[in-house]
Amino acid sequence: MNNIDLRCGNTLNLFKEIDSSSIDIVIADPPYNLGKNYGNNHDLKGFDEYILFTRTWLSEAKRVLKPTGTIYVFMGVRFISYLYNILDKELGLFFNSWIVWHYTQGLGKTKGFSPRHDDILMFTQSNKFVFNLDDIRVPQKYYRARNNMRGANPGDVWAFSHVHYCNPNRQNHPTQKPEGLIERMVLASSHENDKVLDPFSGSGTTLRVCQQLNRQAIGFELNPEYVDMTRIRLNEPFNGFDSMDSRMERIPNDLRTADIRSQYLQDHIQWFLKNHDGAIDKFKKMVKEKYGHDAFYDEEKNSENRMQVQLKLLDGDVKT
Repeated sequence: MNNIDLRCGNTLNLFKEIDSSSIDIVIADPPYNLGKNYGNNHDLKGFDEYILFTRTWLSEAKRVLKPTGTIYVFMGVRFISYLYNILDKELGLFFNSWIVWHYTQGLGKTKGFSPRHDDILMFTQSNKFVFNLDDIRVPQKYYRARNNMRGANPGDVWAFSHVHYCNPNRQNHPTQKPEGLIERMVLASSHENDKVLDPFSGSGTTLRVCQQLNRQAIGFELNPEYVDMTRIRLNEPFNGFDSMDSRMERIPNDLRTADIRSQYLQDHIQWFLKNHDGAIDKFKKMVKEKYGHDAFYDEEKNSENRMQVQLKLLDGDVKT
């Protein structure tokens, strides 16, 4: 865990330990002020107190961000407009995206519409910032020669399921976020060995993702029980992230030509599923259902044949 720095304490105090202009990306999932129980504290402040708290920690986040840095902030509907105003009007950060995280299950209502999303604001320190589009593309619906078959921009509506209680990676935390959700932010807005700060570490999802993506990460957490829980989580074996955009398994239509299909299938797993080992078998099954039982066999056989040819050529070169 040499690349992970987890600190226990009040985030406003811990921010003071971070040098100015030293962080590449801040990923913040602050309390939404809805009265949730976080073990040693309750998420319930008066309106003015909560706005002051939000303004204070966001000001610190701006201070520590590099000139090319990015901040992502989760927020519920009640305070999202105030959050936007602080980031935009008061702090003068550059608005980039208003992301909607759509989840499939949530609280039920009998009067009014049941909530099925959270909002995520993406702002940057300047108009020059890191954005690695190729690292977060999603598969195309159709194969067309004019398409970029490396994939499409995922857009600003992200569909990730909650980490359900039956999931083996579920932690004892009321607002655990899916790893695939955080993976997209980290890949989009940082490079390997960059510094990522999570000022409300909670269940440790951001730290776990950074650990696997070779980023340096700093986490602040008020509850020592969550700190201990995160340390255990960081020492567990990695078998792929616990969630994924379902589009990553999407197989383009019209991959009918054998040579095109062979090349595409060779690339798809590396492009879209390399951090999601649990999805590979399902993807292969879907390929067989769509293009026939021998689609992957043909590709594996072609790869084997190419390797044999290369070895023979190499052997011939050595003999001469």
